[in-house]
Amino acid sequence: MLPLSSLWRSSERRSMSLHPLAGKPAPPECLVDLTKLLAAYESDKPDPQVPEQRVAFGTSGHRGSSIKKSFNEYHILAITQAVCDYRVAQGTTGPLYLGMDTHALSKPAFMTAVEVLAANNVAVRIDKDGGYTTTPVISHAILTYNRGRVHGLADGLVITPSHNPPEDGGIKYNPPHGGPADTQVTKWIEDRANALLVADLAGVQRIPFRLARTARSASA
Repeated sequence: MLPLSSLWRSSERRSMSLHPLAGKPAPPECLVDLTKLLAAYESDKPDPQVPEQRVAFGTSGHRGSSIKKSFNEYHILAITQAVCDYRVAQGTTGPLYLGMDTHALSKPAFMTAVEVLAANNVAVRIDKDGGYTTTPVISHAILTYNRGRVHGLADGLVITPSHNPPEDGGIKYNPPHGGPADTQVTKWIEDRANALLVADLAGVQRIPFRLARTARSASA
């Protein structure tokens, strides 16, 4: 009889296979047109009557592609305002830690979110050098700030589609407990964001990024 370790290694070799492109330069058909992707983020307007273009939260976050009109500036404006409204409803008055990853749509979405958060007088906390921040970093910051506190709790937003393809963007909300928001929370934010899309963003507060970045509410 083979040892369990040998059986496991044998099974692993059978179940694992390398992708044909592993270790090779990506072919042109696999590359993302960044100019098109970023232009669509700024210019395209989603139709809230089309299910694929509405805000839809999965595991605590909304994900999509600007090319498919499922993740663009309209979505970030609506979602961030919805988070601000949720914070008011919950009495969350502490800082909001905002992070982003290296996906192409993350930086413009980050800038849009800052504009809305600052306009709503949310005390935003971001990386002092404008760098990238992983989800665990935001969770750790929330938990560290909230330790021993009962009032003025912090929460966070992470702009990331996680493991989704390069052309995707994503944004997810972490409430004061630091982990992913549960379905009751995400349903509230989703419904509010979609209502703002239907209203053509009436009710969304926003100031230019150059002012938002230096606002008293925004800090490293």
